[in-house]
Amino acid sequence: RHPKVQVAVKRSLSREIPSALLRYEIDLGVLSFNPQNPDLESAVVSVDELCLIVPRRHRLARSGGVSIRELGEEQFIAHNIASPYRQRVIETFARYHTPLQIAAELPTVETIKKFVAMGMGVAFVPRMCVQEELARREFVALPVSELRIQRKLRLIYRRHSTLSAAAQGFLEIARALAENQPGTRTRES
Repeated sequence: RHPKVQVAVKRSLSREIPSALLRYEIDLGVLSFNPQNPDLESAVVSVDELCLIVPRRHRLARSGGVSIRELGEEQFIAHNIASPYRQRVIETFARYHTPLQIAAELPTVETIKKFVAMGMGVAFVPRMCVQEELARREFVALPVSELRIQRKLRLIYRRHSTLSAAAQGFLEIARALAENQPGTRTRES
């Protein structure tokens, strides 16, 4: 809709994005949590879930689902950055007195997927990051009976500041797309 607008995407740690917004270093941020700052507003633009992926030839691939206790025997490939989602996984394993065996901690979801594909372990990843691999049947996503983690992806921006025309257009398109996705409420503060 706006062919002359260029979008620059800058990768950053999630915890740094609210501060970068408040310092006017960026116009919009994407987070999977609400920063709970009165100077920021957020719009939920997508709903995703954390899913357990295993290689297609893994012993659990045909099981249709697993329990936390069954996962105590597995080697996990994990993201090396602390997050609320990682903490929920750790707490769930602890609640069921099940060891969470982390074989490797890696910096990106892409690297995690490569390790899982090589049979080095299993992983919890955002479903949106493995849709293509699931469609090609490279991985199997298994429901975990005791663990369902939904992620709301949000565009965040300064509450009391006017957005640039490009940022405003981006936000409007993201909100329009979100309206067609179940489970999204586009305005939250």
